[in-house]
This record gives sequence, structure tokens and C-alpha cells, in this order.
Amino acid sequence: MLEVSLLDERQPALSVEFNCASGELLALVGPSGAGKSTVLRCIAGLHKPERGHIRINQSDWFNSDDKINRIPQQRRVGFVFQNYALFPHLTVAENIKLAQSNTQEDKLTASLLSKVRLTGLEKRYPHQLSGGQQQRVAIARALARNPDVLLLDEPFSAVDKVTRRKLYLELNSLRHDLAMPIVLVTHDLDEAAMLADTMVVIYRGKTLQQGTPSQLLHQPDTVSVAKLVDVRNLFKGKVVKEGKELQLHWENKQLTLSDRIDYHQQTVNWTISPSKVILHQRVRPSRGEQENPVSGQIVELMTLRGITTVLLSVNDAKNVIIQMDVSEHVAIRNDLKKGDAITVSLIADSIHLMPS
Repeated sequence: MLEVSLLDERQPALSVEFNCASGELLALVGPSGAGKSTVLRCIAGLHKPERGHIRINQSDWFNSDDKINRIPQQRRVGFVFQNYALFPHLTVAENIKLAQSNTQEDKLTASLLSKVRLTGLEKRYPHQLSGGQQQRVAIARALARNPDVLLLDEPFSAVDKVTRRKLYLELNSLRHDLAMPIVLVTHDLDEAAMLADTMVVIYRGKTLQQGTPSQLLHQPDTVSVAKLVDVRNLFKGKVVKEGKELQLHWENKQLTLSDRIDYHQQTVNWTISPSKVILHQRVRPSRGEQENPVSGQIVELMTLRGITTVLLSVNDAKNVIIQMDVSEHVAIRNDLKKGDAITVSLIADSIHLMPS
């Protein structure tokens, strides 16, 4: 278990706290300059915060109260840098051996090359490798230290999209054989949601929320987190209790809620995932079509990789747009076109409330 709690009032300021279990991949997400890479440098011992602690498996690497601050050489950290930081004058095997303290270097190097699927390339130099191959060498070198923690600092940013998708699959496969905590820094939310078990949102050096990708993307704690994770349907409304039911008054509409949190008579922020907005189909009606119906006019359609995003201008509401994601074949089957009048349902279980 990696436990991190950092406080620093200097620049870059930090107020960071999170945990990452062994075998878990945690993604630090946030805009550029949020402090993500600084946190990695603190874990690796390359930057010393003013206060706090960094603990791995109950062993302190940094503890300001006890005046403990292990130097980088005393911390078993595998670090994959954004530009990979391979030595250009060394071969693949030599780059990996440089990180080893094991006397059986050749055997370990061969094992690591096999693990990252680079067997046969040990005598090549970095300039003779593709970007994806260079990244795999960097990962093998990081693992050569038999690290307690693996740190990945935007490791996919230096490769093209096609290579990046292949590397996602390779990392996802490789990580299941790794028993240490893995911390990935990325500003790509799709990347984080795809790879991570846990996400931590960081902004201006401060952690705002830790949770599963689903929790952060669909149930953010606050509007600030919602905006940082690019929530696309974000609105204001007022919760009113009608008998035993909670209703959300929004744009002259009353939406039924299943959320039982006591927001009685409160103005709230609320969101619903575009994938949870249900189209009233013209061809084959679905079971959810009677719940919280909302009508409007399609103002835009965009299709990418089999998913059609529909922008719906809501009737009787000024400049209110709802986004809905449907599979491409559903859009084709229902002959959806710009300018069409359609009705959708906002499923009560999927409406998430946040304090105003």
C-alpha cells in the first residue's frame, strides 16, 4: 500500500492526499500545471515537500514529523519519464542492465525483454526503435530495480494514436503481473478511465476527489470536479419533496428522482451521463421511455468509432442543450437527422445531485 499526504505552501503549492493499494493502478488527472508530476517527483525523492508523509508497506520514505527523508537511491522506485530518458549511446540490454543490482544480469534482462515483448532487440540502440518500443524499454528498465512502486509520467504522450492504443492493451496486460502500486500521471481522461482502477482529481496542487473512474465521471462530489472531468450535462435545479417522492424542478419541468439524499427545497447542481439519456425510438420502443420524458430538436449529430453524440435543444427552455450518446446503428435505424424533433428520457437512477 502506498500512502501519500503532502503539504507545501511554497511554489508549486501542494495539498495532496491519496492511497494506492498493491496491484492497483491509480491515475492522477488534472489540467497542465496542476501539480501531477510534482507529486511523482515527491514520491521518487526528487522533490522535498514541507510537511507530510510518504509511506510504502508501512515503511516511511518521507515523514516530516520524524525527520525522515530517504534519498532517491534508498527508495525502490521504477520511474518511466515522459520522454523515456534512455541513454542513446547504450543498447537496449545495456539500458536495462544499468538499473540492475542483480548478479544474474543477463538472465534478468532476458526475462524483462520477454515480458515487454522485445526479445531479439537487445543489441539495438534507442534511435533504431519506434516510439512504442522505446517506451517498453523504459518500462523494462523501471522494472529491473524490482520496485516497490511504479511511476508513469504521461508515458503515452510521445507516441501517435495508433501506437498509443496498442500500448494501452500492452500495459493493461502487463500490469496484472505486477504486485506493486502503479501511479499514472495523465491529462487524458479517456486514458485514465480505460486503464485505472482508481482516479484522483488534482487541481492547483490540491486533490479534490478520489474514487473509481465511474464515480468521478458520473458521480462527482462537486461542480469543480464535474468541470475538471468534462461532465457534459451539467445543470441547476431545485429539489422539492412531493409526498414521499423527491422531484427536481428544472426549466419548467418536474423530474422524478431516486436519490434519497435530503436536498429538500434546495437549489442543486445535477448531471446525467450522455450514455444514460434514453432515446424514444421510432422503430422499437424501450422500457425506459415513460420516465422523465424531455422533448426537443436535434441541433447537431457527430459519430466517432460507432458512437453517435446527439445535441438536443430542449423545448421551452432557453439555450439548454442535452447531450445523448447512442450507438451508431440506433441512430441509423431511427433515421436521426439534424432538425428532427425527438423525445428522450432522463432515467431517475442516473440523475446525480451535487450541492449548489
